[in-house]
Amino acid sequence: MAQLWGGRFTKETDRKVYDFNASIGFDKRLFCQDIEGSIAHVDMLAKQGILTDAEGKLIIEGLQGISRDVVSGSLEIDERCEDIHSFVEAVLIERIGDAGKKMHTGRSRNDQVALDMRLYTRYRVVETAKLLEELLEVILGTMEENLSTYMPGFTHLQKAQPITLAHHYGAYFEMFRRDRQRMSDIYERMNYCPLGAGALAGTTYPLDREYVARQLKFKGPTMNSMDSVSDRDYLIEFLAALATIMMHLSRFCEEIIIWNSNEYRFVELDDAYSTGSSIMPQKKNPDIAELVRGKTGRVYGALMSLLTTMKGLPLAYNKDMQEDKEAAFDAMDTVSDCLALFTGMLRTMKFNKDRMAESAMNGFTNATDAADYLVGKGVPFRDAHGIVGRLVLYCIEKDTSIDKLSLEELQGISDKFGEDVYEAISLKTCVEKRLTTGGPGPETMRRTIYAYRKWLEEQKGRTLQKIGS
Repeated sequence: MAQLWGGRFTKETDRKVYDFNASIGFDKRLFCQDIEGSIAHVDMLAKQGILTDAEGKLIIEGLQGISRDVVSGSLEIDERCEDIHSFVEAVLIERIGDAGKKMHTGRSRNDQVALDMRLYTRYRVVETAKLLEELLEVILGTMEENLSTYMPGFTHLQKAQPITLAHHYGAYFEMFRRDRQRMSDIYERMNYCPLGAGALAGTTYPLDREYVARQLKFKGPTMNSMDSVSDRDYLIEFLAALATIMMHLSRFCEEIIIWNSNEYRFVELDDAYSTGSSIMPQKKNPDIAELVRGKTGRVYGALMSLLTTMKGLPLAYNKDMQEDKEAAFDAMDTVSDCLALFTGMLRTMKFNKDRMAESAMNGFTNATDAADYLVGKGVPFRDAHGIVGRLVLYCIEKDTSIDKLSLEELQGISDKFGEDVYEAISLKTCVEKRLTTGGPGPETMRRTIYAYRKWLEEQKGRTLQKIGS
């Protein structure tokens, strides 16, 4: 098929140069957006009298026919074309004749590709938001069912204080909620239409950019034609948000991998989300969690790649910007797959609640509460801290836990201990008396879960697409 820009040239492009320059191998996934944008553009050209109504109708019907045929498989995208825009235009001209040559009136490939990429990214932002909502639903459901599932909380990977599984999961709800909020922020900021910017300086044709923006469900047209064709901030923002999602997934995966180990045995992964060993028949490996953790790096790489590509580019469009797609597409696909698989793994995971509670008790997670008990008996906190430190050392030497010591043993270290100490340092008491906002106490957690549920239902009740309508 002929190139769309050959008139100024007197010799054919070297085949290797043509292949190096071509982008259809990866930008063909923009096909739907290219058709959608072209239909809106032609509709506007006819409305403005730049094309006749008959020409506009013929072109739009031709574009719709191409779309149907590609979707049905009766028309295959020809990768000999330079890019998806060239393919669509060449097929249109082949099918409807000279009228097809008028489709590109008042438009450059610069603003055309800027539109296609923005439409595609907007679609992926919406998709990611929905996947995050599904994950948040699973996390919230687990929280609702585990208000009294006790487990150790950690700092430095050392057992620190007793918490509940609901409280632990709540930390991840907060992370992924922020990720979901970023989708709304990105959508709001990117939802402006660059079509009509031309190559960089607009056009002399009387285009109605506001009309095209409305047709494509944007809030309005972009306000500077040079920035319109050279802006990739929205894509960088999205990749940064995707990298943050992967960081959160990777942290969660790391904990699940630890919890799944023989040493912890807090969880059991469903067979559908595990694999075995080719040589060790006893193994049940957390491969999905490990792969999600591993794939985080490639999403980080996509962000760094685009930041590096954009850092030295003068205004306006430069061919370097063709490099915005391959890594970005891979990152979008990776995050979508990871979110879907991680959500399934989390939904089917089983908890060993007795083991979690036992681990909390055996790790001196109630030591702080023992110190608080002494403070309540009039012992200065710093002295109480030292007393409990000696108490822990005694337990280590005896290979036991604080709650299993006799009252006589406790009073051998401090005569301030009484019979009521056992209730004061029980897991139930340690958790339930922490009632400050954000804490693990059941009443606090119920209020938190109620707020989370209300927020999540609000997000699920409205789509990001409505922002631009």
